[in-house]
Amino acid sequence: MQLDSLYQEVILDHYKNPMNKKLSPTYSKEVHHVNPSCGDEITLNVTVEGDLITNISWDGVGCSISQASTSIMSDLLIGKKIDEDFAILENFTELMQSKGTKSGDEEILEDAVALAGVSQFPARIKCALLGWMAFKDATSQALSETEAKG
Repeated sequence: MQLDSLYQEVILDHYKNPMNKKLSPTYSKEVHHVNPSCGDEITLNVTVEGDLITNISWDGVGCSISQASTSIMSDLLIGKKIDEDFAILENFTELMQSKGTKSGDEEILEDAVALAGVSQFPARIKCALLGWMAFKDATSQALSETEAKG
């Protein structure tokens, strides 16, 4: 089986059997992001406890890339320290901005490397980043609110 074919299988599996796709009733912050160029939508809840992401739950509608990417992201980032998650986010963002010149570090990105081919299609990059940017926004807001409380 070729690598491209394997990557397509990973994306389809996450699309058909998404991880964490059921909004949790308890969370630190909830955000709603829309990709105006295609209409994909994600509502994402993040739970922050100290410096740890203890839960990410989401719901959304859209293409297989946005839905699979959000599934992969949520599964990858839950249970890790926020600094580590932001480093993974930065690594994924660099991969998406590489215009196909990078294949991604599987040690860091795990299943997210399956989305490397998306970087060759500028119109689809926002789809792949939708859930990741929602995570960044929700986590940043949750941290700001925690700091404001003292």
